[in-house]
Amino acid sequence: MVQRQVPNPVELLELMKFKKPELNGKKRRLDAALTIDDLRTIAKRRTPKAAFDYTDGAAEGELSLSRARQAFQDVEFHPGILRPAPDVDTSVDILGGPSALPFGIAPTGFTRLMQTEGEIAGAGAAAAAGIPFTLSTLGTTSIEGVKAANPHGRNWFQLYVMRDREISYELTRRAAAAGFDTLHFTVDTPVAGARLRDKRNGFSIPPQLTLGTIVNAIPRPWWWYDFLTTPKLEFASLSTTGGTVGELLDAAMDPTISYEDLAVIRDLWPGRIVIKGVQNVEDSVRLKEAGVDGIVLSNHGGRQLDRAPIPFHLLPSVREAVGDDFTVMVDTGIMNGADIVASVALGADFTLIGRAYLYGLMAGGRAGVDRTIAILRSEIERTMRLLGVSSLAELEPAHVTQLTRLVPVSRAAVEANAR
Repeated sequence: MVQRQVPNPVELLELMKFKKPELNGKKRRLDAALTIDDLRTIAKRRTPKAAFDYTDGAAEGELSLSRARQAFQDVEFHPGILRPAPDVDTSVDILGGPSALPFGIAPTGFTRLMQTEGEIAGAGAAAAAGIPFTLSTLGTTSIEGVKAANPHGRNWFQLYVMRDREISYELTRRAAAAGFDTLHFTVDTPVAGARLRDKRNGFSIPPQLTLGTIVNAIPRPWWWYDFLTTPKLEFASLSTTGGTVGELLDAAMDPTISYEDLAVIRDLWPGRIVIKGVQNVEDSVRLKEAGVDGIVLSNHGGRQLDRAPIPFHLLPSVREAVGDDFTVMVDTGIMNGADIVASVALGADFTLIGRAYLYGLMAGGRAGVDRTIAILRSEIERTMRLLGVSSLAELEPAHVTQLTRLVPVSRAAVEANAR
């Protein structure tokens, strides 16, 4: 029989500890965000639809993006038991320098449209965390401005080859002069992908006021206040703007980009050069033979060719083909530190985050980017401990199984069925 007693007020007080209320609204909402998806929810609530959808969306049916995220969800980990890992080392040497974590911030375009602190917040947060920051050719802060925000950290520059080649050449020279140590030569954007959310929203640069945008702005006055009371947007490369993002890209990019352009840029660039947007094994091998310093397996976050290969699925076969002495990085679809751990286990030297960074930026500016990095760091460390590894070097393919939903149909099977 249960023995009961009159509650002791002293014991009740010991059980009830009242949490001190957090009066800072930004800190309160960011502290409540436990995952990158939580930051995405906050970002969606605080950002006008057109700007949020530009970040959140992808090309056409958005299949490439959804498949990339599904690929990470379809990971099975294989932990080792009785292997204590009370302290884990998340640092890595990448492209001739250190990074405190196995990820950096990817290049993103038009970033100050997402939240007015833009690349300054990203570069500052990267500097504080000891990870690289990558500025896009279509960034909204100058090369020199990013250098000022991250004077002692690692800055990388992402380069598009423009129709006017001299624009690209001058950007390359400026980035080198500013001390950027790595160039991301991007090859997956000869023309703009069909980003249908942007077309449906009438999203343009600069934003155009319509009845719809005004109605959508009413519950988000802080975004418009920030946008209208801060300096005019400045682009790293475009001197004039006007039109949809797709129209701007098509006017600026050149579909004739080739290995000859790569050779010219390599002659201009004194630092490390990696090719961003590689999507098959054959190109990976050819680029290694061409003598570049590394590649980024990427389908541009699903924003270019829909139904493109899944970078994470490509990783094991690319690593096998190029060997261990060649830098292979991966992006697209990363929403959790466990995604990063799985990538490293299957052969990635490094990873890049784009949307995850922008969700944090939209949720809370610089503090939101800091929160993104803190969430991913915590997830990486916890996953490593649960796997029983103390350093990234201990991760290996045996720790991960890629579960498959999309199984390619062999050509032989197709031909047999056609008979």
